[in-house]
Amino acid sequence: MEERLGNRRTERVSAVQICELVGRAKEQLRLVYAPYSRFHVAAALLCKDGTVYTGCNVENASYPAGNCAERTAVFKAVSEGKREFSCIVIMGGSLGKVESYCPPCGICRQVLREFCRPSEFQVILAKSEEDYQVFSLEELLPESFGPEFLNETS
Repeated sequence: MEERLGNRRTERVSAVQICELVGRAKEQLRLVYAPYSRFHVAAALLCKDGTVYTGCNVENASYPAGNCAERTAVFKAVSEGKREFSCIVIMGGSLGKVESYCPPCGICRQVLREFCRPSEFQVILAKSEEDYQVFSLEELLPESFGPEFLNETS
């Protein structure tokens, strides 16, 4: 299900937008399915057209079959035809208690890289609406491999 966060198409996400996205991610923490790790992670992905997709981590007894919150949000967006993203807010902690910043795992960083310009896409690690850090994807995934490498001709 998609929802819109205004009609914003700015390159940099405002503090007001971040606050709204953190609130959306926080709502997702209650939907996590993490009976094994008990580590709850939630994400809110802002598309360039203002649409927001949320996600939470979903674990499985066969551990590799689980899915992270970030990838859940991206896959939901992509399955609805979205391909251009501005930022993602990520928050998480043991049993859903957010006490520190929760950076994305390597696989999630690479999935985000598939759809974003690393220097422009913002990754926001949040503890609350007032306490967050903003990184570019390039800072979190330097010298990354992306789709443009596969489009080069010899």
